[in-house]
Amino acid sequence: MLRCEEGQSGPSYESLQEVINRKSFRPSINLNTPTITNISFTLYAILGVNEKAQILTTFLWLRLYWFHEFLIWEPELCDDITKISLPVADLWTPDIIVYEFVDDDVSQACPYVYVNHTGHIRYDRMLRLVSACNLQIFSFPFDIQNCTFTFGSYMHTIKDVRVSPALSFKEMTENSKRYLQASGEWELVVILGDVDILNFGIDEWDIITFWVVIKRRPILYVVNLIIPSAFLMIIDILSFYLPPHSVDRSSFKMTLILGYTVFLLIMNDLLPSTANGTPLIGIYFSVCLALMVLSLLETVLITCVLHHNSMKYRPVPHWVQVLVIRFIARLICYSFPEDPLAKFEEKQDTNPWVAQSTESTSGQQIATNASGTMTLDVPELRQISQDLKEMSTYLSILRKEDHLQNQWCHVGYILDFLLFRIYLLIITGYALVIICMWCIWMNQ
Repeated sequence: MLRCEEGQSGPSYESLQEVINRKSFRPSINLNTPTITNISFTLYAILGVNEKAQILTTFLWLRLYWFHEFLIWEPELCDDITKISLPVADLWTPDIIVYEFVDDDVSQACPYVYVNHTGHIRYDRMLRLVSACNLQIFSFPFDIQNCTFTFGSYMHTIKDVRVSPALSFKEMTENSKRYLQASGEWELVVILGDVDILNFGIDEWDIITFWVVIKRRPILYVVNLIIPSAFLMIIDILSFYLPPHSVDRSSFKMTLILGYTVFLLIMNDLLPSTANGTPLIGIYFSVCLALMVLSLLETVLITCVLHHNSMKYRPVPHWVQVLVIRFIARLICYSFPEDPLAKFEEKQDTNPWVAQSTESTSGQQIATNASGTMTLDVPELRQISQDLKEMSTYLSILRKEDHLQNQWCHVGYILDFLLFRIYLLIITGYALVIICMWCIWMNQ
């Protein structure tokens, strides 16, 4: 026990010097009695998360308590002094370390400790902790990380030093949330912990493990990554309403794919990268790019159907008529527009005046020739008749070509409608799956 002298506040310097001279020895009268160290910390800031290196950088306010059996005095005899401060370098301190520490300790050390008259010492220090953490980034940017801080003695076994939490884990969580000043992309969810024994060979160490659960704020990545990508996908869907027989659709889709590729190159720095796996948002971007490429291939296919086959005036195969024009058209509720050429042909086939006028003209020609009262120029009539036949043949060829072209156009339009609806269903299903997965992770 420390001595006190009259006229002096606090323990005497001689008695304190005796304790300081024994700083190399653990402050315990009975060496079989372990020194109990109480540990608590306040998470003040989350400085950074390096997904590639699997490193978490935090800033802690660390507080240690332990009992020094030689620093005890009576306050009544020492002018009611109950607490003094002493240099930490002059006292024995427990060698408490963080087992996940992977960098040099560049924290600013506090040079003093508070000593209570009961012998309990409080040591506060600021700790910039660079710790290893198993980061799971599959659900990025809605990921929740669980990192461990394991505190324990580096050299002293369980027979010499025991550790225990100084505060409840709920109080540590509330204090950290109250003082967490970093308004970055991470927020604290909860701090949990447990006391355990580390076995290594024949020795045992007393350790306390804290689980720090942090959650990423996704608003930055939603605004800069997900929403622009969704807008580009919506524009790609709306591009199907451009005329399929126009080359503007294919050039528009190629420009859209180029813009999406540039967008991915610019935003590549915002995506985390690890060797363990790829985040879901990276798969999302890859699938979106693949869907755009499929959309361009669909446009190329429809353009080939509309231009290549119709320009050669090939007849539509029978199996294409049965499969596309009859079955698929009914499946997608495709409505055929009215064909004015077909109506014109029907009117010509059902017009009785054409045949009657021909018969009357021939009858008039026979009657006139029999009576001999009127003579007609027969070579001119033959020339006119031949010209009319050529014109009729040419018009028939034109009507046939127009009919074939209209058939191929209907085939192209039906396939375009079918592929567009399949494309729309795929995008809708894919978007619903992604949104549901992210909503589940956000509500965890």
